[in-house]
Amino acid sequence: MAEAEAVSVEGWDFSWLDGKATEERPSWGYQRGMGERLARASAALDVQTGGGEVLAGAATLPPVMVATESWPPNVAKATALLHPRGAVVVADADEPPLPFGDAAFDLVTSRHPVTVWWAEIARVLRPGGVYFSQQVGPASVFELVEYFLGPQPEHVRRARHPEDARRAAEAAGLQVVDLRVESLRTEFLDIGAVVYFLRKVVWMVPGFTVERYRERLRELDELIRREGAFVARTTRFLMEARKASPSV
Repeated sequence: MAEAEAVSVEGWDFSWLDGKATEERPSWGYQRGMGERLARASAALDVQTGGGEVLAGAATLPPVMVATESWPPNVAKATALLHPRGAVVVADADEPPLPFGDAAFDLVTSRHPVTVWWAEIARVLRPGGVYFSQQVGPASVFELVEYFLGPQPEHVRRARHPEDARRAAEAAGLQVVDLRVESLRTEFLDIGAVVYFLRKVVWMVPGFTVERYRERLRELDELIRREGAFVARTTRFLMEARKASPSV
């Protein structure tokens, strides 16, 4: 626990969890799909890029490539990672408006955005442009959340539902052309993995600290040692939406 409490949680790289936790990956391969679309784009925006790790994994970036990020340590990390690739990183508060003109991009991507401002996505897309995103679905890893916080009300468990995202996208004038959902097995193999995960994904258990939850962590450590893992379900959905072209 001491090691997990001290290690840096900057960026969106979870490699520290190698050997300590496992998570099934969605079958659709978001990074591969994103890379294919980036290779065909002329101007693209990656919203809430984190430390830029996912975007940097694309083999080809378009001539105009911009990423936004709000957390200062991630802005610095993404800048160092993406500037050599010719991408510009813009510090943005993740609140509307996006700091770009209307119809600025033919592709907008985002992996695990905290909030999606659908009207802004539609505004900065060119007619015929595409929004491509993998998002966290409802009640994701709630076995862990409810271990610390207790049973959550239904409206909290249902938050981030893909059908709500579909309705919001359509209300903003986007046509949803693909929407897929998967529930995936996640295992925490030691207590350090739990501490690291909750420090990094801060909205799961707001205000989490080792000191505050020391007794529950001790009990969870005993459970993991006894059963070999703490198992949870991660939910993910993939959405592709297109902005309509004007009628001729």
